[in-house]
Amino acid sequence: MRIERVSVEPLDLPLREPFEISLGTKHRASNVLVTVETEDVTGYGEGSPLTPVTGETQEAALATARAATTLLEEKSLADYRSLVTEVRETFPGMVSALFAVETAILDAYCRERGMALSELFGGGPTSVTTDFTLGIMPPEDARDGAARAADRGFDQLKVKTGTSVAADVARVAAVHEGAPDAELTVDANQGWTPKETVAFVDELESRGIDLALVEQPTPAADVTGLARTRNAVSVPIAADEAVFTPEDAIRIVREDAADVINVKLGKSGLLAARDIASIAEAANVELMVGCMLESAIGIHASAHLVSGIGTFSHVDLDGNLLISEDVIPSDGGPTIDISGVGHGVVPNGIE
Repeated sequence: MRIERVSVEPLDLPLREPFEISLGTKHRASNVLVTVETEDVTGYGEGSPLTPVTGETQEAALATARAATTLLEEKSLADYRSLVTEVRETFPGMVSALFAVETAILDAYCRERGMALSELFGGGPTSVTTDFTLGIMPPEDARDGAARAADRGFDQLKVKTGTSVAADVARVAAVHEGAPDAELTVDANQGWTPKETVAFVDELESRGIDLALVEQPTPAADVTGLARTRNAVSVPIAADEAVFTPEDAIRIVREDAADVINVKLGKSGLLAARDIASIAEAANVELMVGCMLESAIGIHASAHLVSGIGTFSHVDLDGNLLISEDVIPSDGGPTIDISGVGHGVVPNGIE
């Protein structure tokens, strides 16, 4: 089938409450929705630009996706690999726009064939279980938020850090108090130095609080510093903002800089994510999947990658749970049901 029409529009989604990380505070998800139509099917894709991470604004991502339509219309879905490559090479660095365009293409391709998106990555569409993230907030709010998340069935919690070591320790300790049985990870979003990371980990260890991993504690550009940090602590270190491309993953592996690589489709897109996962697996580096502030469209696409590859140790796909009204109904719990063809999501109000 040939692509008859590609449409691009903003997807603005207010959050349930302000979401603060070390890189800034978000009040809404300012996303990009791409729709790819053939004679018989429609595919949907989404990107969620986060300027401090991806370098894009919503306006720039929208402009890129709209410019990309001329590369797609009247082309065959069967040529999805070459189409994605052309978009990537024509608009280098525009990763959110690429993710939206690529997902819409692959969603339409799979719907046309009556198959799940996960099957492109080697496995069937099995349900995926995610953690829940608590942003930077006062300790008492973190404690209460952790208790509420545990009541909703979450047994894995991620805590945003990267402010001061003392404040971060107090926040994580409060989360542990609110959900003492939950597995904890922390994400500094590049907010610490190697020395601060060591001090943070040592203080939690002295309090008897275990961590499953520490995500991107130091600046993404300083891979050597990340490796030095990894060698100085007993907790596994995950590389996130340091890995956008397969080439980035190779550098992490060569420098022994991380125990875990966080694969985010909002950084790489779907096909490059599979390449990054293959590099990590070959080097015995664990896989994590993360997200931006995507709705169910982007979250379900990521969950299909997890289900298809089947070797992810850590799943952080809760962006849509932070949105006040998602594009499809959700029970707000940890299980992501990805049944159906394509990625399985048709946004509300769209037939």
